[in-house]
Amino acid sequence: MHRIAKSAVSAIVLAVAATGAGLQAQDLPTRAFTGNDLFKLEGAADPQISPDGSQIVYVRMTGDVMKDTYRPSLWLVDVKSGAQRPLAADGGANFSPRWSPDGKRIAYVSAGSDGAQIHVMWLDSGTSARVTGLPDGPGSIAWSPDGRQIAYSMRVPGEGATLGKAPDKPEGAEWAKPLTIIDKVTYRFDDAGYAKPGFDQVFVVSADGGASRRVTSGKWDAGGPLSWSPDSRAILFTGNRVEDWERAGRESEIYRVDLASGGITAVTNRVGPDFAPRLSPDGRKIAYLGFDDSVKAYEDTQLYVMDADGSNPRSLTASLNRSINDFAWSDSGAIYAVYADEGVTKLARIGLDGKRNVVAEGLQPGAISDRPYAAGEFSVSRNGTLAYTGTAIDRPGDLIVQAAGGKARQLTRLNATWLQGKDIAPMRKLAVKAPDGLAIDAWLIEPPHRRPGERVPMILEIHGGPNAEYGPGFSTDYQLYAAAGYAVLYTNPRGSTSYGADFANLIDKNYPGPDYDDLMAAVDAAIADGVADPDNLFVTGGSGGGVLTSWTVGKTDRFAAAATQKPVINWTSESLTADLATFAPRYWFGAMPWEQPMEYWRRSPLSLVGNVKTPTMVVVGEDDYRTPASESEQYYAALQLRGVPTTLVIVPEASHHGIAGRPSQSAAKASAIITWFDRYRKGKTPAN
Repeated sequence: MHRIAKSAVSAIVLAVAATGAGLQAQDLPTRAFTGNDLFKLEGAADPQISPDGSQIVYVRMTGDVMKDTYRPSLWLVDVKSGAQRPLAADGGANFSPRWSPDGKRIAYVSAGSDGAQIHVMWLDSGTSARVTGLPDGPGSIAWSPDGRQIAYSMRVPGEGATLGKAPDKPEGAEWAKPLTIIDKVTYRFDDAGYAKPGFDQVFVVSADGGASRRVTSGKWDAGGPLSWSPDSRAILFTGNRVEDWERAGRESEIYRVDLASGGITAVTNRVGPDFAPRLSPDGRKIAYLGFDDSVKAYEDTQLYVMDADGSNPRSLTASLNRSINDFAWSDSGAIYAVYADEGVTKLARIGLDGKRNVVAEGLQPGAISDRPYAAGEFSVSRNGTLAYTGTAIDRPGDLIVQAAGGKARQLTRLNATWLQGKDIAPMRKLAVKAPDGLAIDAWLIEPPHRRPGERVPMILEIHGGPNAEYGPGFSTDYQLYAAAGYAVLYTNPRGSTSYGADFANLIDKNYPGPDYDDLMAAVDAAIADGVADPDNLFVTGGSGGGVLTSWTVGKTDRFAAAATQKPVINWTSESLTADLATFAPRYWFGAMPWEQPMEYWRRSPLSLVGNVKTPTMVVVGEDDYRTPASESEQYYAALQLRGVPTTLVIVPEASHHGIAGRPSQSAAKASAIITWFDRYRKGKTPAN
């Protein structure tokens, strides 16, 4: 590239201003955050520290404008110097790095023209070799303690259901596709689509390559994460091997498979999910996650420990009143665990006596996200050195290292240079009290360069779940909204997680309901704060937030416009068409739709559509199977029939969770919402 002196740039700008020719406005840099900037973002994800704590391999997520995706590559960082270098950054997708026990090799998954395959890299030479030739993508890869084998899970095709047969097809004839016969309770999955016949099973392969060996079988799924016994002779996995497993709700148990005999033994046995088993370094204890299923909408996931034979199970976090998201053993026998606490992701050291010591706060996800859900990833070395994703709230997560008992040190600054030229909207916490006096966490983002005392249009953005939580993190949607001149208010109303099970269950069997009052109290607080213009209020949200958006415009006319994203509109139709058909009737209603039809109707936003006057856009992914597109189409049709201004926006080939997965679609979706709001924004001439 040719460099141009600052004075020359100034001369060009003055010449353009004087003549109106030459460079166009779009050729000049802008300090505003734009849709194009989504391709520039990078994030550090899945940090894996070496056994001796000297190096960290992480997944670097990089925007690829030509492929319209975020491409994962592997980078290696020296902990002492902070120097980093690419390990697997060949333009393909490389992810799931895992260290060998001796720290000399890294296994990872590389997806290319031959599909997703396990590779092993020898660090001394930098040589990488493919060790599998699989028909389907592997998951949950785990090294055996002796370093000789790698375990993984993979889908094994099965025989599909049949009913009769078509006539014999003449040779060379072009006939329609054969019938699809479905006989399963759950027959499609969001992100994955319609399920192909078969089950997930556990395999092992030599770390030097060669044919894989399947070690589980049967008409049950065997899932990860996988954990080896210290003698490399057995593997722990999670499954549900009861006869009526399809209708068993949250049920799952931990199993042990003996590699020599193939025998499978249940290690846990209770009503409720038990999963994510990990054997202690000495092999005497198993730590795992789970809870007793009381058929409530929400339960905190607790960290348990038991003897290696499954005896003496006990919770280490019963008094924490927070849900554990992930954990790892250290060689000292302590366990490190990550959890969200009032929207802030924390990392704590937990002893086998249950004593906790928070060692890090403010973990952030490394993935690029349109909304600020609380998350964070970590790993721990044998000497207790931690690697995790975190840092600032105005950018995706970077890589942090922290020695045992020491201070945190940032190792990467992936977005620092280009973000210096951008105006990132500031964020602050806002105090909110619900009508019944309950404290509600809320955060307010202001447009860059807002003048003191100036009231601006404000968007209330509502999180999904509804049992989930937002936190003080980075969000591409919010930055785009703020750059367009909007303040953004987001909250954790009752029903949100990270405040304890009691808080989350304030909407148990009553959602949507009193959470609406919390949201309106937050809007009132933003107006009282002096930021929000009460005549320019807007509302949006996705999934559970889409439910509440549709519910809100059926309850009040205070919003100038709304955009409900991937909502549930009719609980009866959703519960019988969603991919998780067993969940809503059991945990959110306690009855089937035909048993309590009026309760399903009472809590459906469609029941309030006769009240709606607010211009409301409806947004959904074409391949959404969690809140199927038919839900959005119902609402759009109802609004059209009533004459309420509406528009249906369909994101092509997008699932429920992937509606903002591709940068161009994420930017376009945000732009569509901004344009819709601008159309009804007082004091602004809409672009179109």
